[in-house]
Amino acid sequence: MSSLTELTKSIQQGLGLAHKRDIAEVVGRLYGSHAQRGNPAPDAPASRTAERFSLHSHAQRGNDSAVAVGDDCAAIPDGDGFLLLASEGYLNDFVATQPWFAGYCGVMVNVSDIYAMGGRPIAVVDAIWSDGENQAKPILEGMATASQVYGVPVVGGHSNLRNDRPQLSVAILGRAQKLLSSFAAKPEQQLLAAIDLRGHFREPYLWWDASTGAPPERLRQDLEILPTLAETGLCDAAKDISNAGVIGTLLMLLECSGLGGVIDINAIPRPSHIDLARWLRCFPSYGFVLSVDTHDTGDVIELFSLRGIACAAIGKTDDSGRLRLKAGDAEQLLWDLNSEALIGCGPNRQD
Repeated sequence: MSSLTELTKSIQQGLGLAHKRDIAEVVGRLYGSHAQRGNPAPDAPASRTAERFSLHSHAQRGNDSAVAVGDDCAAIPDGDGFLLLASEGYLNDFVATQPWFAGYCGVMVNVSDIYAMGGRPIAVVDAIWSDGENQAKPILEGMATASQVYGVPVVGGHSNLRNDRPQLSVAILGRAQKLLSSFAAKPEQQLLAAIDLRGHFREPYLWWDASTGAPPERLRQDLEILPTLAETGLCDAAKDISNAGVIGTLLMLLECSGLGGVIDINAIPRPSHIDLARWLRCFPSYGFVLSVDTHDTGDVIELFSLRGIACAAIGKTDDSGRLRLKAGDAEQLLWDLNSEALIGCGPNRQD
């Protein structure tokens, strides 16, 4: 196994975090350096060209006028709950080389984003470009399959079969009664990772597929854990694990909440036969990180365990603004948010 120093460096220098760092430029251009802003959402496997931004009401925390930009979805106050809006855009190479799976991910990843916010999906729309109908066919077949698997209809979109290459973006609408948010973590909470280990890598990529071929009803019920956590008050803060991996996703959550923390890399759930360095950089089709009060941690872990989802406490939040990785007695600094932002979202610790 790689040393902690080597693992830390590989995460710091990996493409997962590099793609996330691109977000700061876009956020600054759209909202300005002093705008109240938040964290865009997670990626599909090696697929997103740009991150999305969102409006997230802070009304649940007693501030009706505050709107933060960013999270796994836009959360728009609507009656006694929230409308959730999200979208995904996919890299040309991914769509060209993995067209069926790209179409499948167009639905799957958007659905996961809705559940990560404590909501339930309503419908998706897509925008597809291709050089003829034969090039579009596998993409559409992948979307249709995932639509049936997750029980979320494709209700419209945009089509162009006269393009010079295949391209795809997908948007989703959902609704939540109560929110899970990247902005709601607090100091001295337990950091949890919940990942479905009943899958396989789609070789040679860093994509852990626990979705295709799994029973559709089981997949849908496994996702229901997230709104259950929100509605019962067992958890307020969660995020869908993106292609930044479990640690990169936790770093984004901590940045949004203005926190730091420590992660025990050996506590992260993983299949026994999978190399740790590879696992820390992968995108799991079902994977969430959560920040939970210590007295609720056991109940949260049990909810996932009852569904066969591996869930464990892997660290703890603090107010340091520094994320450290731990293995045994060794500890390494991964990122100091006090001196360098990752995605440019959340509180400015230097103000």
